[in-house]
Amino acid sequence: MSNLWRTKLRSVLTILGVVIGIGALSSMVSFGVGMQKNLTDAFKKNDLFTSLNVTARSVNLEEISSGNLSNLNEKLQEPVTALNDSVVEMIRKIPGVVVAFPEIRFPVKLRFRDKETNLTLSAVPVGMKSFYPFSEIKKGQFFKNDSSFQLLIREKTLQDMGFKLKDNPEDTSAISGKYILLDTDSVIDSAIDIISKDIDLRGILANPFMVLMSQRRLPFKDTVIPFKLTGIIPEREGFGFDRFGGGVFVPLETSKRIPNLGFDNVWDLLGEDLPGDKYGSVYVRVNDMKMTKAVVDTLKNKGLNVFAFSEELKEIKRAFMIMDSLLGAIGLIALVVAALGIINTMLMSILERTREIGIMKSIGGSEAEIRIIFFVEAASIGLIGAVFGLGLGWLVTRIANAVMNSQLKPQDLPAVDLFSFPLWLILGAIAFSVLISLAAGLYPAIRAARVDPVKALRHD
Repeated sequence: MSNLWRTKLRSVLTILGVVIGIGALSSMVSFGVGMQKNLTDAFKKNDLFTSLNVTARSVNLEEISSGNLSNLNEKLQEPVTALNDSVVEMIRKIPGVVVAFPEIRFPVKLRFRDKETNLTLSAVPVGMKSFYPFSEIKKGQFFKNDSSFQLLIREKTLQDMGFKLKDNPEDTSAISGKYILLDTDSVIDSAIDIISKDIDLRGILANPFMVLMSQRRLPFKDTVIPFKLTGIIPEREGFGFDRFGGGVFVPLETSKRIPNLGFDNVWDLLGEDLPGDKYGSVYVRVNDMKMTKAVVDTLKNKGLNVFAFSEELKEIKRAFMIMDSLLGAIGLIALVVAALGIINTMLMSILERTREIGIMKSIGGSEAEIRIIFFVEAASIGLIGAVFGLGLGWLVTRIANAVMNSQLKPQDLPAVDLFSFPLWLILGAIAFSVLISLAAGLYPAIRAARVDPVKALRHD
């Protein structure tokens, strides 16, 4: 350390190069790690790795979105298992399955306190109250049974309608900017109407030429069904992903009594209904990720198409590994430049300390001991640079995160943390910096060890 202190400016500049290199490397890798952590945590929180989606036919969304429908007719002619109540009941009896229910969702209009909005209604059974996001209802409660006319609404849906729940119950103001402030207690158990559309058969039968003669009026009618709002689903925090779409949720059996247009998936539009087919897809949840493969194999053996996020986990990890490698490679460039600075510093040190090296060798110092001296100096530069580099990297990520969240706050979006510094990254960065520094000091150390003591003692 005294040798490094003798050339303070040169040592500081060399260490600064390592600091910048480690700062760049750690901040970039922490971004990739943070993205992976946020996505994986969101998947785990939503139990996506234990969730399955069962359909009668496999759908290649890439082909359909690209306009390639050449295999569509062939798909429609394939023999498949119809999805109906008996199939859903069969799925529920498979070992490892906790919940299985048909996915029913359709567009409706919501009316609350003289305000209306268009959204998607989703149906869920009472058995889902123990699972995210329904397990996080902090305002109100889940509906009592599958046949009640109660509903859950997202907090975001209320905001879209111009309402906002009071953060402070003692707040007496009526208006807050563009939102009307509401007390939570006044919202729970309040009346709310669902307005659904279905085909107006009576109107068509009464006037068969109505559709042809009128360009403005479509053969649909509105049905208003009163519900009671029993719970509010809070906005998800952080980098969230919600498996369940829709702005409002109603009991499963109740949803079957709401008139609608009768289709909610692509096969209802592109092909004829299967004999006995009733549902487009079925949601299945297993009790443990280890049981997922066994349940998937059982469902496939019964002729059903299954999509499981757990099967995509390897591809997700591979994609993040590639991204981490690319980000790490960019940061590594700065570290390589820092290594060149270490080599330069060590070589200059040898020239300045040639006589000192000669004295050490003349009084019995071995070449190994000389090499160790320079290795320790190089390692010290790497260690000091790594510690301060991690601090720099952490500071940069905090600033970047604060700037990003400041842009999200005005849009009423939840704050996120896109960076992560796990222990393995901290220790790995320190070890990597020391190893790079040792590699950079290898040639100078060997050169110092080979100095001829006789010539060194004559050196001015």
